[in-house]
Order: sequence, then structure tokens, then C-alpha cells
Amino acid sequence: MQSDALVIALIGALGIGAQWVAWRTGWPAIALMLAAGVVAGPIAGLVEPHALFGELLEPMISIAVALILFEGGLSLNFRELRKTEGAVTRLVAVGAPVGWVLGTLALYYVAGLVWPVAILFAGILVVTGPTVVLPLLRQSNVAARPRAILKWEAIVNDPIGALLAVVTYEYLRRSEEGGTLIAVVVAMIGAAIVAALIGYAAARAIAWAFPRGHVPEYLKAPVLLVSVIGTFVISNLIQQETGLLTVTVMGIALANMRLDSLRDIHPFKENVTVLLISGLFVLLSASLNLEVLQKFEWRFLAYLLVLLFVVRPLTVMISLAFTRVPWNERMLIAWIAPRGVVAVAVSGLFALRLTHLGYGDGSILVTLSFAVVIATIIAHGFSIRIVARWLGVIGAMQKGLLIVGATRWSLSLAEQLRQLGVPVTVTDTSWQRLAPARQAGIPIFHGEILAESTEEKLDLDQFQVLAATSDNEAYNALVCSEFAPDIGRDAVYQLGDAARDDPRSLPEALRGRALFTSGLGVEEIAAREAAGWAFRKTRISDQFDFEAAQAHLPDDADMLLLVRKNGALRFFTHASRPTAQPGDVVISYAPPKHAETGAAIPDKELEKENS
Repeated sequence: MQSDALVIALIGALGIGAQWVAWRTGWPAIALMLAAGVVAGPIAGLVEPHALFGELLEPMISIAVALILFEGGLSLNFRELRKTEGAVTRLVAVGAPVGWVLGTLALYYVAGLVWPVAILFAGILVVTGPTVVLPLLRQSNVAARPRAILKWEAIVNDPIGALLAVVTYEYLRRSEEGGTLIAVVVAMIGAAIVAALIGYAAARAIAWAFPRGHVPEYLKAPVLLVSVIGTFVISNLIQQETGLLTVTVMGIALANMRLDSLRDIHPFKENVTVLLISGLFVLLSASLNLEVLQKFEWRFLAYLLVLLFVVRPLTVMISLAFTRVPWNERMLIAWIAPRGVVAVAVSGLFALRLTHLGYGDGSILVTLSFAVVIATIIAHGFSIRIVARWLGVIGAMQKGLLIVGATRWSLSLAEQLRQLGVPVTVTDTSWQRLAPARQAGIPIFHGEILAESTEEKLDLDQFQVLAATSDNEAYNALVCSEFAPDIGRDAVYQLGDAARDDPRSLPEALRGRALFTSGLGVEEIAAREAAGWAFRKTRISDQFDFEAAQAHLPDDADMLLLVRKNGALRFFTHASRPTAQPGDVVISYAPPKHAETGAAIPDKELEKENS
């Protein structure tokens, strides 16, 4: 029992450890998780999923995939869909059939499979899958529209691929009993409609119960999880493999019902999804059978090349023909199509069923599915950034600062950063307060940052840091609390509360990190602005180090932030005091006499930049 617990702990450590290494290095997390599982499984023999979980392994994987699909559905907002220029609809309605036909031809003529097996496996490979696409998009800097298209396609096509495989299998099974293709298709369409209705009904039930207080707050997340699992199982009892469609519809329906309760649950769901994806990929790669991979033939390699460079590109180009999606975005979408857990799990299931029907090629599906997963994860995982940059389909090359609240102080800070080449956007509800920023050429966002519509108008992925600097400290705290899950708890700052021991102060858990080590508040900043305080910049070098810069400042001056050579922003707070390195620029806030004589610091390079 203890050894089993150690193995389970090892699976978690490998999965999350791979994600952490990916975050530190920028390598694709999927490839690292796959490698970790291979080392721990078939190579070292430390993790043997089938021996550890036995018959529970398959339902565990199925439920985990269902939860991942549901959470992915929760991120699909129809407002985002409208921005894709109809690309998602075309990729589903046109791309799935085209990909199915092209994949079948490649499997028959290149891989050498018999027609029935080729048709079934090509249906499975219509999927790309959120288990692989979402981690790739999280780590890459792909532009907003192709990012949305790839995300929607991965989540919506996942159940479609499984249903196409079911249609093929049911026809093969019933054809021996005299059944017709039309009868099978009609039955599957009926089952799919029922599955979608079950998912929508479950979403409506949640949307009705949660706001009316029929479920206490502490039970909402557990009730939602159990509801997802329950609807998934019930749908599969009606017709196998329709459960994926049910949970996808349930997630999309809830996402577009504007249910306030889900905003608190969503971070928990995202954390669960990260854990599930990490565990699934370690289990997937650890269960690799080297004997099965030994059946890999040269024609399978040729098929993989055709799949990567012919089938997927043709599918996307035919689907998106005559749309307004630019060619460079089409080319990126045509290249990125990794397969993941669903492809392997469904292939393994139907391999056994095809063998029972007398199709010897069924056992080859396991070998081919693993080969497709490994090849696409490696090819797309390591190339997505390079290809996106080459095609010019990337977001902001350098992530910048979002300033909430246009004040004299914040606009001065924005100007200092703009001179250093750091992207800055200032947002405020007042068009008049934003006038100086417009005149100075600083990007602005006019509107309520907390409004629900903001997420479709302002891409948060372009910002590494948020600073709430309005003249209302409670509002600043609310902004930081709202955006901490998206930008990061350690990347949201506000004008602080100088009197932290004051019982009237807001709790730290409700606030962002306080700007300045002394935690200057709104009133203190206003008083210093009136007294003529100003920002000044100092570049750190080997001759003029950080200690020298500190010594040059008067006692009442404050260091605000460091601008690293790579554009990263590091603020000085009461909890964090970053150390400057040569090449970094320190922005400090100094009294008027010192600000006027600041140019006397030996910093000729910076003076040239600002002249």
C-alpha cells in the first residue's frame, strides 16, 4: 500500500515538476511530461499504470478527460467566437469531414491499413484535443485570433472525433447483422442530440440552483464536479463515447449564461485541470509498451509525414478558403494540430473491439496512435513559437504594464517607461483624465476595467504587471483582487496603505502588493506630487552599481521599480527588494531638488537614450 502511495505521489511530482521546468525554461510542457513518463515507466519501471490501477485506469482517464473538456468549455465565450471570422464553424463543419476523408486515404494508401480500420482511425484523428493544445497556447505568445481558433477547435472537435469512430464501429458491427449505414447515422445523430440536451439541461439546472442559494457556497465546486461526472456517465450509458459531447455542451452553456458563482469556482477548476493534464500525460507515456512500438514500420513513418505536411494543411486550407482569416494565420493553424490523451484512449478501446470483429489491423491502432501523439507533440510543441514568430502571428513581443487610473503620478510613470521602450497602457473611465496620455501618444483603454465586456476588448495576455493607481484605494484593491487570477497574485500592485496597522486598513489578502517599500498611499502621493516630486532613471553599470545608486538618493526618496535588460519589471515593495544587475534601469521617486540635479549621475548612455 505504501509503495502504491509513493508511485501516485511520484506521478504528481513528475507531472507538476515538468510543468515547473517548462515555466522556467520555456520548453513545451507536454514534451517534458511525456519524457518524464517514458523515463519513469518503460525505461526505469517505477510507474506501471496498469499494475497500479488495474481496471480502474480506463474509467479514471475517461473521467479526467471529461473534466478537462468541461473546464475548456467554460473558457469558450460566444463573444470570442465572433472574432474568429467564422473559422471555427468552418473547421468543424467542413474541416472534420475533409480531415476524415484525407486521413482515411493516407491510412489506406500510405500506412497500409484495411479500409474499415483506416476509416475508424481517421475519425479519431480528427481531434486535436485541449489536453495538448491548451498547454501549448499557455506557453506560447500566439496572437489573439489564431489562439482563439485553435482553442475552440480543440475543445469542440474532441467529442466529434470520438463520435465519428463510434459511427464507423457501429456500422461495422451492425453490417454483419444486416444493418445499414443510414440507420447507424440516424441512431448516432439521435444519440448526439440527446447527449447535447443532457449537457444543456445540466447547465440550466446549475444556473438555476446556484444563484438562488439552493447550494451553499462551500459546496458549489464539489456539486459542479459531481454534476459533470454524473452527466458524463449517464450519457455514456445511453450511447458509448457521447459523454464527451455532453460535458462540452455543458461547459459552453454555463460559460455563456453569465453565472456569477462560476467566477469564484473557475480558479479551482483551472487548478484541477492542470493537475489532471499533468497526471494524464505521465500515465499515458508511462503505459507505453516498448514491444508494441517495435511493430512500428517504415510505412508508418511515411504516414506521419503525410499527416503532418499534407493532411492537416490541406484540411485547414480547404476549410478556411474564402474566409477573412489572413494567410499567415491560416498557415499557423494548418501546422498546429497535436494529438493527446483522447486519441490514445479511444484508439485503445476500439483496437480491442475491432480485434473481436476479426480485423487484424485493429491492434496496430495502439502503435500508430502513440506514434502520432509523440510525433505531433514533439513537432508542434518545439516549433509553435518559432513558426508563430516566422509568420508574424504573435502577440506583443514584450509584455508591458497596465496602469489602472489616469492620475498625474501614473501618467508621469507611464511616460518614463515609454521612454525606456516598455509597453504601457493606461485605463480610466474618464475620457478627460486620459487626455494627457492621448496627447503624449501613450496607449489608452477608455472604460470600466471591471466590466464584463472588458475581457473581449482588452487582451490581458499582453501585460506582465498591473498597477492600480486611482485616487480610491478600495477601488485599487478591488481591481487587484479581480485580476490576480489572470495576471498573477505577485504581479498586481496598488498604491499602498502606509498605515498597515490601522484597523481601518483593508486586509492584505484583499489587496495587491503595495508599491514602494514604505507602502505610500494615495494621499501621500498626491501631497508629494503637489510638492513637485518627480521620477528619475538611473542605469546600473559595473562602474555605477546598485549600492552607489542607493547612496546617491536622499533618505526621503523611494525606489519604485527595476526595468531589466529583457524588459521584465520588478517593483520594490515591503515584501520584495529586487537586486539590480548591470544594464538594469532603476526608476525612483525623488523630491524636487534632487530630481532637478538627477542628471549629474554618471549615466551618459541613458542620457543619450532619453535625449
